Amino acid sequence: MADQQMTGRREDDLAAARGLVDFISSSPSMFHTAATVCRRLEEAGFTYLPEGAAWTVQPGGSYYTQRNGSSVIAWRVGTELPEDAYHFQIAASHADSPTFKVKAVAELEGPGEYLRLDIEPYGGTIDYSWFDRPLSLAGRVLTRDGSQVTSHLLSVDRDVALIPSLAIHLDRGVNAAFSPDRAVDLYPLFSAGALKRGSFDAFVARDLGVDPSQLLARDLFLVNREPPRIWGAADEFISSPKLDDLMCAYCSLEAFLASSNERDISVYACFDNEEVGSHTKQGAASTLLRDTLERINARIGRSPESLVRALASSMLVSCDNAHAVHPNHPEKADEANDPRLNRGIVIKEAANQHYCTDAFSRAVFSAVLDDAGVPHQTFANRSDMAGGSTLGNISNAHVSMHAIDVGCPQLAMHSSYETAGARDVRLVIDALTAFFDADIRIDGAMGARIG
Repeated sequence: MADQQMTGRREDDLAAARGLVDFISSSPSMFHTAATVCRRLEEAGFTYLPEGAAWTVQPGGSYYTQRNGSSVIAWRVGTELPEDAYHFQIAASHADSPTFKVKAVAELEGPGEYLRLDIEPYGGTIDYSWFDRPLSLAGRVLTRDGSQVTSHLLSVDRDVALIPSLAIHLDRGVNAAFSPDRAVDLYPLFSAGALKRGSFDAFVARDLGVDPSQLLARDLFLVNREPPRIWGAADEFISSPKLDDLMCAYCSLEAFLASSNERDISVYACFDNEEVGSHTKQGAASTLLRDTLERINARIGRSPESLVRALASSMLVSCDNAHAVHPNHPEKADEANDPRLNRGIVIKEAANQHYCTDAFSRAVFSAVLDDAGVPHQTFANRSDMAGGSTLGNISNAHVSMHAIDVGCPQLAMHSSYETAGARDVRLVIDALTAFFDADIRIDGAMGARIG
């Protein structure tokens, strides 16, 4: 019986990991991620409410909106919202990942007959990880047909570029030190002479099925063509582009769709532009979350005063991946707060408040997971190392409520190809499902009841 249970759990783990593989494969850019999320929501019966339209929101209803085609917020309204403790339970992740963006004038000619792409970094990339890999392009393209300007998703399903390394014979010190010059070393090779200036836009237009004269503008990014995969002698690992943060975007979406809570308004948010600071109209620092919560509050017949009270009783779980202990560099991890692969969701905390976790939010979230029997870990930076930040404290500065930062443990964060634990996909879905399912009643910062 124990062997059967273990086999069943392993199959559940692999099924969840395969779901993540499929999700990432359909999400080569933040615009595609948003479209993939919206498609899943439509399949689950959610109603689309455009920001520019009048909204009707009813108890028991499920809805979503989006901004810029790259950020999505979905919500489900409970049918038993208490008058004195109505609140939101929110999980937020982000759709973007570090990469390189193609500039408006895309082509660099020479030397000789070479044609290269002119790019610039988007976010904090590990530059060397982009060398000698088959690359493609994905994003959105704006075209004009008469008086109509239209946005199109573009994902080129071919290997069309590559950033070649310099041979060791021409750089004998490459294994001692390598710091690529982004204005010299990182231009992708697009043609060896068969294509000339103007070919890039013609190529994009051909892939879209439009005339090059119709192209107006584009947001196109390099895509690592190495496919996601589950691997290892015991199928322990999952490696893929964009695990940060599509792993959390997927896990929180699965949890949101699987959960049921009639005593709150459950909210799923997936923001764009976290990797470049979130300060855009569609980022976590924008008005998007507040606008959405205010409109929900008004449409269900509650007053502005009710919203303020609701936010004081609400909780945000900021979901962005965490650093697992590195197998070759364990000294880079804090000695005690050192998460490992395949041991569950990680709660992240920092005294400098780069993470929004505090004792109260940690206590509430930990209690929920303990009640559900879901494992959890902790992360903190070494005390002599500065850590990164994420969307939790940024979003919380605009829509203030109790909040906690969590993530999936992973290796090689911000590489073009990252690695995590295959089992953690299911464990993190279980953790976030428990959060969405829980009846959390918060009393200021004095206490909370978990039901």
